[in-house]
Amino acid sequence: MRSLLYVLAVLLLVGWALGAFYWRAGGMIHLLFILAIIAFLFGIIRRS
Repeated sequence: MRSLLYVLAVLLLVGWALGAFYWRAGGMIHLLFILAIIAFLFGIIRRS
């Protein structure tokens, strides 16, 4: 489960980074970034 959260966080960060270059994505870019941070923090909290 832990590795799945990291994979999800990485995919969301990559999607956010790619979406940052397309202005049409609008608020979706920031939503992906927030979701990636939440998934990463959740993985850190669950590990400790």
